[in-house]
Amino acid sequence: MVRCAAAALLLLLATAAMAQEGASPPAVMTEAPALGDVGTATEAAPLLPSATVADPAGAFPAEAAEPGEVDTDLLRLIRRAHPVVQAVMGLLALAVLAVMTVFLFKIVEFTLAFAKVRRASSALATTGGLVELPGDCPLARAAAAALDEVSALPHALTAELRASAWERLELRLDRIEAGAVQRLRSGTGLLASIGAVGPFVGLFGTVFGIMNSFLAIAASKTTNLAVVAPGIAEALLATGIGLVAAIPAVLLYNAVMRRIGLFRHALADGRAEILARFSRQMDRRMGG
Repeated sequence: MVRCAAAALLLLLATAAMAQEGASPPAVMTEAPALGDVGTATEAAPLLPSATVADPAGAFPAEAAEPGEVDTDLLRLIRRAHPVVQAVMGLLALAVLAVMTVFLFKIVEFTLAFAKVRRASSALATTGGLVELPGDCPLARAAAAALDEVSALPHALTAELRASAWERLELRLDRIEAGAVQRLRSGTGLLASIGAVGPFVGLFGTVFGIMNSFLAIAASKTTNLAVVAPGIAEALLATGIGLVAAIPAVLLYNAVMRRIGLFRHALADGRAEILARFSRQMDRRMGG
């Protein structure tokens, strides 16, 4: 039995060896396949679409999202502001308008006032004695007051009458100068108030706007700057408008006061000349 099994095993091995020797080897392609042949391969094993290919990091999209544009329109900031902040901004806008109105009015007023004083001074320098001066200015009214006092004096002038006439004329000249300066000072009180109070009114709007921003943070339960920044920008805009109103008001107030000082100096020169001529007129009365 053992001999029969060994003989059968040898017979099978010999048959397998003869089969391998008779079979031809696999053919090798000497040319690259054409591109059109790829279609068959892709049909057999289709590729995944590019949209479904995962990112190497596995978490980020292929293209990053562009940041949104920042809204810097001041009118939109004002419209989105809290009503209290809007009221503060409106009040400060009226203050700016008032400052500009006073500025334009003072330019015209001082131009006319100095022109009238120059004409009266020129007429006073070209004449002798007490005369009427042209125009409606403080120097012209002072010259008219001096003529009235001279015409009211008696021919027999005494020292007491001369002293009383001098005092009366000085009082009238003081009133004329004070009235002229008071008219030129009109509007300076408003400028002083705007210059002093304007920044604090803007600061009130800023404080209220920042408080509103903090309330928005508490309501949204986030500290993201996108929630905080708009309210803070609106609040700071109120302070900016307050400074825009206050700084020109202070500068214009100082300019007006300097011009009033120059105007009073011009009046003082004309007043001294009129008093000197009045004194000479009374000397002639007492000597004659």
